[in-house]
Amino acid sequence: MPDLGTVITAIVTPFDEQLRVDEDAFVALMHHLAANGSDGFVVCGTTGEASTLSDEEHLGLIELAVRERPDGVSIIGGAGSNNTAHAVALTERACELGVDAVLSVTPYYNRPSRRGILAHFEAVAAASSVAVVLYNIPSRTGTDMPNDLLAQLAQIERIDFVKQSNAANLATVDGLRIYAGDDTLFARTLDMGEPGGILVASHIVGPQMRRMVEEPENRWAIDATLEDVYSTLFLTASPTCTKAALELLGHRVGGLRLPMVAADEAETESVRAMLVRHGLLGHVTA
Repeated sequence: MPDLGTVITAIVTPFDEQLRVDEDAFVALMHHLAANGSDGFVVCGTTGEASTLSDEEHLGLIELAVRERPDGVSIIGGAGSNNTAHAVALTERACELGVDAVLSVTPYYNRPSRRGILAHFEAVAAASSVAVVLYNIPSRTGTDMPNDLLAQLAQIERIDFVKQSNAANLATVDGLRIYAGDDTLFARTLDMGEPGGILVASHIVGPQMRRMVEEPENRWAIDATLEDVYSTLFLTASPTCTKAALELLGHRVGGLRLPMVAADEAETESVRAMLVRHGLLGHVTA
């Protein structure tokens, strides 16, 4: 299995004032995050608002990330869809563009049967020349992949990892390495000896999350100090509060595309207060 990293940030997609993809801001943010704890990126995932990107924008961002990546970081291209033919096409193109792995979510909305899920991922894996990271997030897809199904999927060549966002399923799976798919599961996943997490809070507290990897004796104490970061960033649908936090910290990431909307006044003040508590922002209001 390839080494994809430990602190993998599901990076936001910056937009300009006209809500066009801001490529310069994306590259600047990627390099900032790499200098502050991240050793990999998921590009065009949920946090990257992939559902509102055209395929041209989506693949263009992946190409940009591969071309401009900081030294030593991995690029995992979001390539999932609830249309198998579309997932296959995105996977093929992402591989051609030079990603280290692809992230492929359980088909959502149409909620296929177990046999349908197996057939879907068989097609995705056959289209891939790199490792496939499954993405199990039943809160968004409406379908859970239990661990016995994940073990079955692990028998398919190139299916090597799972981003596990269902806390109830967080356990060793024969044939798969596990990435925490929720920041609150990161410490538990590391304690299991698994490679790490695909994270959101690492946009804000990357150095502390890196310390959780490098200082296992302090892991849970650090995690306890970050609980309010995790909860604040998910006060409302992601990446609303993450983008608000980044903007407050001076990173040009812009707004969100509908149906996502920017943080309201109360949400922004909650984000500001969290940043102040962690010494990331002074007490001066914007």
